[in-house]
Amino acid sequence: MCAYVVTGTARLCSDCAGRTLQPVSDSHCSVCSQAVAPGRPCGNRLCALPVSQRGFSRVDAVAVYSGALRDKIHRLKYDGAHGWAMIFGRLLVGWMESHPEQMEGVDHVVGNPTAAGRQPIQHIEAIMNAAYTEDVTHALPLSPPDAHRLIKETETPRSANKSLDDKRTAAAAHAAALTWTGDTGDIKGATILLVDDVFTSGSQLQHVALRLRASGAAEVRGLVLARVPWSG
Repeated sequence: MCAYVVTGTARLCSDCAGRTLQPVSDSHCSVCSQAVAPGRPCGNRLCALPVSQRGFSRVDAVAVYSGALRDKIHRLKYDGAHGWAMIFGRLLVGWMESHPEQMEGVDHVVGNPTAAGRQPIQHIEAIMNAAYTEDVTHALPLSPPDAHRLIKETETPRSANKSLDDKRTAAAAHAAALTWTGDTGDIKGATILLVDDVFTSGSQLQHVALRLRASGAAEVRGLVLARVPWSG
């Protein structure tokens, strides 16, 4: 157990994670953070699309989806190990504090929501609640606990372990089920940082970002805890 899990700052957690988790490669795609060989294009088809079709301008990742991070995300997401939500909230806040250039101009930081009543836990909401608590000075545009601007009231088909076509279909259904709960004027012309746990193909973030852009957002950026490494 970390001696600073209660008394340490979010920046401390972020710095420690940078030393203990697998970092995003120095040579990575500027759009999706996938590792690429120097001078080679990214293999993600989304990255070649114009932003008008992709929705998000870029997606940054705290670390690579491997080892301890992969295991702990799984424990929170599928076993309901709630304590990891606090750690992940700290990691996100620490990243935001350490990357002011990526946070410049962001009007709202919102989670890519899970459906109401999801079992064993609404893990994204738990992480975002923890992030708000860890932002002790409230310098970041995070919503207070249980006042999330983007919600999902109904469950839709899950995309885990599905084909790419099925993932795209599930992503479109997920985005269609979302509701912006704030004042509609809040989203007009806004820059939104959309937070999720894991980025694989990017289909779900793409569809949610397009939904937000269609509702009036000027720009959607992404931030994920972990980027799944591609083998090819």
